[in-house]
Amino acid sequence: MTVLIVGGSGFLGAELVRQALASGYPTAATFATRHGSAPEAMWHALDLRDPERIEAVVAAVGPRLIVNATSGGSDWAVTAEGPVRLAMAAARYGSRLIHVSSDAVFSGARVHYVESCLPDPITPYGAAKAAAETGVGLVHPQAVIARTSLIIGDRQSAHVRTVHDSAAGIRDGVLFTDDVRCPVHVADLAAALLELASRDATGVHHLAGSDAVSRHELGTLIARRDGLDVSRLRSGLRAESALAGAIDVRLDSRATQHGLRTVLRGARQFLAVSD
Repeated sequence: MTVLIVGGSGFLGAELVRQALASGYPTAATFATRHGSAPEAMWHALDLRDPERIEAVVAAVGPRLIVNATSGGSDWAVTAEGPVRLAMAAARYGSRLIHVSSDAVFSGARVHYVESCLPDPITPYGAAKAAAETGVGLVHPQAVIARTSLIIGDRQSAHVRTVHDSAAGIRDGVLFTDDVRCPVHVADLAAALLELASRDATGVHHLAGSDAVSRHELGTLIARRDGLDVSRLRSGLRAESALAGAIDVRLDSRATQHGLRTVLRGARQFLAVSD
């Protein structure tokens, strides 16, 4: 099975490339500015705003599976429109598609979200991700929409870097005690995405960790794992800040987890300090 990882030089994408190669799959990957560090993969420059380039890369690779692990932030052309262009190409060439989405598609009004919950985004990024979900589902009905939460690993993770910078005193700000998500380890997420592909899954799936933790608790867990001074992590309330976005969003992944061998560990487990 030839695999194409779109966004292969990013944090999640690099782990997907690593695991796909380790499984023996012929693997190609794309990058926006600089290719990744895996020389065994075939690397292709790709801008998701360019439909002709998307067509050319998919035609050249001929993938059985495409995993879209890109992150264009609130850039509508990249985050909302790009995945739909990719889905159209995947459908034309008969490729399976897994599109990685986000818990940002939800407002937090109901806190707990299962796969059947409809998006109700309240930020530009969330709106772009929600639009991509709709478009991908329309042009490639057999695609997987995989919603996830905060992705954690080593210092390549933005969330881990934030904690390190806070503990070192080079980042101002606080970690919120009321801002709750269900973080997932990057290795668990990548394994689950590839497993969904092997099982010919379709439709919406939630792939988040089993623990709901606040940003401050997450920061504390990371600091203890990495031997940082926990007392340097300042706390505060998201509700008292001017930041836009949902406060408490908990993806319920139990339905998807039931059909997976891969265990989506909770943050308290994968960040536990070994004795």
